[in-house]
Amino acid sequence: VWTISGCLFSRATKRPQTSLKAQYKLPDPQLVSGKMQGIIKYTPVILDPNTANPWLSLSDDLTSVKYLDQGQQLPDNPGRNTKYAIVLCSEGFSSGKHSWEVKVGDHPDWNIGVVKESVNRKEELFITPHGKFTNGLCQTITLKKRPQRIRVHLDYDRGEVSFYDPEDMTHIYTHKDSFTEKLLPYFSIGVAGDAIHHDIQIYHSEVSLSVR
Repeated sequence: VWTISGCLFSRATKRPQTSLKAQYKLPDPQLVSGKMQGIIKYTPVILDPNTANPWLSLSDDLTSVKYLDQGQQLPDNPGRNTKYAIVLCSEGFSSGKHSWEVKVGDHPDWNIGVVKESVNRKEELFITPHGKFTNGLCQTITLKKRPQRIRVHLDYDRGEVSFYDPEDMTHIYTHKDSFTEKLLPYFSIGVAGDAIHHDIQIYHSEVSLSVR
């Protein structure tokens, strides 16, 4: 079963720096040029409750998700993720450029990325750098500060999924692949513990800018 492995993982740490897990080794984070900062197209991203794991609770406006203390009794429809605490979005992308931001705050356990629409949602699977759900390892990225938000940018036609810290547009990671089917934004969240933020929230804007 294949997926697009452009994922970020965060785990609580006592060290002053933040460690994020992603696929492949990449150079030190760098600032995006001023020209690139102007090429922004925000895409509304809405969570699909029919794909949400029973241990997840979605907000009424379907823009945030949190992990529950106890699982819910929900219909086991074909699209529901039953093995892992994952929720997908209601609309996917099969062309063009799309961006969305996710507020993660101080939550210690979250996962953000994109996945092929055809991914199996019922089996025990693991993510690898090669686009497959299987048993594999990820690369660890150390950042100078912990991002409060993550910007995801999908350039479908170029086969790229990129992650940035939107506060200063620090580039975190870019995954390159050849996309052949619709991709869905996906989100996973675990126990918040002592964190102030118990959910992760999607932010989007109607603003569309381009540099010619």
